[in-house]
Amino acid sequence: MQNRLKQLCIYIPAVLTALLLNACENDINKVKAIAAADATKPIQRTTGVTMTISDKGIVKAQLISPLLIEYATKKNPYQVMPNGVRVILYNDSLTTDGNIVADTGYYYTEKSLVVFKKNVVATRKDGATYKSEELIWDTAKKQYYSNQKVVMTKPNGDVMNATSFVSDDKLLHPVFQNATGAIQMNGDLTQ
Repeated sequence: MQNRLKQLCIYIPAVLTALLLNACENDINKVKAIAAADATKPIQRTTGVTMTISDKGIVKAQLISPLLIEYATKKNPYQVMPNGVRVILYNDSLTTDGNIVADTGYYYTEKSLVVFKKNVVATRKDGATYKSEELIWDTAKKQYYSNQKVVMTKPNGDVMNATSFVSDDKLLHPVFQNATGAIQMNGDLTQ
């Protein structure tokens, strides 16, 4: 009897310790799961947003959106504008250089990227327009690009269709890939 009592005194604490350690491990896993789920939840919602984008203290653009939702993910924090976005572009003398409108916008702070999606229309100062389902503005490299179909229309009626394009940050010198176009010609072709 005493032998069994000694065995119980040894086994009961060991079993209780194993149960407690197992319970702690499950709780740690639950905490990790909850933390991972919280990382994908927005940390801030702002309405009536007007944001100024500058480079070395010089205003380059003004971003306007009715709703901005901020996500603070560890790898790539970003902001989304799900109800539309408008960007007014400025030149160095703070006169309007053009604008961009889209149904949705994303701003990736660490990558210095503004991504416009759905019904994107970019208009230059001279009236030329670029239409696409996606336009990416790399503010660090000072360029625009799209890997989606793009249609550029000039005020004189010239139209350029392409599968993708890259341009400077003023949209003045685009390089189109797989392009076709309709160019307006005035005058006699024999001259």
